[in-house]
Amino acid sequence: MPVLYDRLLKLKEMFNSKFGSTPKFYVRAPGRVNIIGEHIDYCGYSVLPMAVEQDMLIAVEPVKTHTLQLANTNPLYPDFSTSANNIYIDKTKPLWHNYFLCGFKGIQEHFGLSKLTGMNCLVDGNIPPGSGLSSSSALVCCAGLVTLTVLGMSLSKVELAEICAKSERYIGTEGGGMDQSISFLAEEGTAKLIEFSPLRATDVKLPSGAVFVIANSCVEMNKAATSHFNVRVMECRLAAKVLAKHKGLQWDKVLRLEEVQTKLGVSLEEMLLVTEDALHAEPYSREEICRCLGISLEELRTQILSPNTQDELTFKLYQRAKHVYSEAARVLQFKQVCEEAPDNAVQLLGELMNQSHRSCRDMYECSCPELDQLVDICRKFGAKGSRLTGAGWGGCTVSIVPTDVLSSFLTNVHEAYYQRNSSSLALEKHSLFATKPGGGALVFLEA
Repeated sequence: MPVLYDRLLKLKEMFNSKFGSTPKFYVRAPGRVNIIGEHIDYCGYSVLPMAVEQDMLIAVEPVKTHTLQLANTNPLYPDFSTSANNIYIDKTKPLWHNYFLCGFKGIQEHFGLSKLTGMNCLVDGNIPPGSGLSSSSALVCCAGLVTLTVLGMSLSKVELAEICAKSERYIGTEGGGMDQSISFLAEEGTAKLIEFSPLRATDVKLPSGAVFVIANSCVEMNKAATSHFNVRVMECRLAAKVLAKHKGLQWDKVLRLEEVQTKLGVSLEEMLLVTEDALHAEPYSREEICRCLGISLEELRTQILSPNTQDELTFKLYQRAKHVYSEAARVLQFKQVCEEAPDNAVQLLGELMNQSHRSCRDMYECSCPELDQLVDICRKFGAKGSRLTGAGWGGCTVSIVPTDVLSSFLTNVHEAYYQRNSSSLALEKHSLFATKPGGGALVFLEA
């Protein structure tokens, strides 16, 4: 970890010049790449991510005052200071410090504490923001672990992940918990199948003979600043309710597509047939959803829709349900191929990743022209499979690349996408890299 050691030393120096003192400890939380299983964690389905080597680092000094002082090594992110006992998170502005406050407040509320000690914190991150590698969740997780350490309390990794997943919603993002789970539960050398309710993680050994390459489209997407993400969450919720009603289930208690499958006791393949039977491809108006469920427009607005989706006029239920059920099946197939390790494993995994991208592009509509172009370029130059990763609408692709063509792959993709696209040249240092599964969140004490 020589690079990390150098960063810690540099962070210590910067902390000293900023606050005139020495940090007592440091916390690290990694970003992640989701290999397969996009937009299904908040529907209750398993996902298959791995931690990347890029991370958030925070240098921390507890102080006697009740003031929280936050600074960032990146000059684009201004300093912030607030009372530790009066945390206010503005949902309308996804400013960097609000993600720290989410983690801080999550731990504070979990333990029911009103009087909290202050601290000086200097944050350093090398996860490109808006890249879909989960920089915001890594900051929430880092802040949660910082707060826990300052308080001298302890929690299991699973408890920490659950608290941080819940607390990120303070900023208005209706995520499902994958990002926080892998940040805490990751282990070096293995990807993880993350399952929910209850939260658990299983090792998935990736095939030798291939590496995963991340390529940044250099189109930034801020999950909390856009309604796309929260509209998709709501479309899945509405699809679950309409499917449940169609099958005679108690639909008003149903929130996730996975619950419909569990209550019916059928396979994912059968759920795809139920979707074909119960839902139509044309978008549903609010009035039609009300008719399907037998409720008033006012009940739909106030009891089902979230504040940031109340003004939406139409919802695509068929396409979203079809993506979720097929993607959930692909995750299980991917894990099975990794376990059985046939000779053509890389080819099979690549095909699943390609199917995933098609579904994200056509059914979930969370791609963008640059991501589609980048995926095509990656496949053209030797990737067996390539797909968008993270929320989409920008950010990164992940590709499975046979080791023997890695060098030419990197050269050709660099030339075809980055050199011909002048706006992305500035970001290019962080833009194209092979990665291997990294470890989870850690606390380092100052020696």
